[in-house]
Amino acid sequence: MAPPSVRAGTLRHRLRRDRLLLLMVLPALVLLLIFNYVPLIGNIVAFQEYDPYIADNAFRAIGQSPWVGFEQFQRMVDDPLFWQSVRNTLAIFLIQLTLFFPIPVLLALFINSFVRHRVRAIAQAILFLPHFFSWVLVVTIFQQMFGGAGLVAQTLRDHGHGGFDLMTNPGLFKFLITFEIIWKDAGWGVIVFLAALAAVSTDLYEAAAMDGANRWRRMWHITLPALRPVVALLLVLQVGNALTVGFEQILLQRTAVGPTSAEVLDTYVWNVGIQNGDFSYAAAVGIIKGVFGLLLVLAANKFAHLLGEQGVYKR
Repeated sequence: MAPPSVRAGTLRHRLRRDRLLLLMVLPALVLLLIFNYVPLIGNIVAFQEYDPYIADNAFRAIGQSPWVGFEQFQRMVDDPLFWQSVRNTLAIFLIQLTLFFPIPVLLALFINSFVRHRVRAIAQAILFLPHFFSWVLVVTIFQQMFGGAGLVAQTLRDHGHGGFDLMTNPGLFKFLITFEIIWKDAGWGVIVFLAALAAVSTDLYEAAAMDGANRWRRMWHITLPALRPVVALLLVLQVGNALTVGFEQILLQRTAVGPTSAEVLDTYVWNVGIQNGDFSYAAAVGIIKGVFGLLLVLAANKFAHLLGEQGVYKR
């Protein structure tokens, strides 16, 4: 290990060398500090009975609230609605991991291997376009297609069949929001994987073709190994977001199917914290969610290391 003076000199040299780059990212770091790290101080209300309002519409500071220890966490353990939201969150995550995550990889492989270069740009643009739509627009489109008065239901009625309303079916709600995410964000994943494939040297494909490898063999031995690091990285990030499964998307459709099927941790925090004003209890739920999210990231990253990939950070 280098002595402290050498390490300090190296650090000064790197700061001097990269000063322009550091200056460029400084505004982003300031925003990250103000809006992501400074608010963490407010998590102390999870150990209080916090009420921001006192007599005569005066505002009560956080430090003036009575301390209750772990009482809010005990409430959380005893609340069946909390555990219902946990079950719904994990069920939605597993469905999305199974159905959504492989689709961008398959689409990228198909476009890269089978679609001609002239058509590839058009296909990417069509797939990527829904990513820019708001969730209000996406839900509206699905409502017009699969709602009780939508195109599918109307077509079935015209042909003498019964009604059809996918948007208010609690049993299919988890699959519905997964299909919405596939339609909206699969194109973004395709762009990411195609960018990884663009870094693969064409000499590898030419050499494999000269050795007699067909298209499928080239895909298996060249294309898929090139995607492994990106797949591992996105998988770690996906697992890290296991407890965050689309707040705005689910909130827009929660009323149609009821909280039994649609209540997840984010909407649960919204209801108890914002709508009911129980800030201490909502903060306690948020802390637990953040802690377990961090543990999931660490576990997924460790698994990536065991597979020989870098993951989010190196070992």
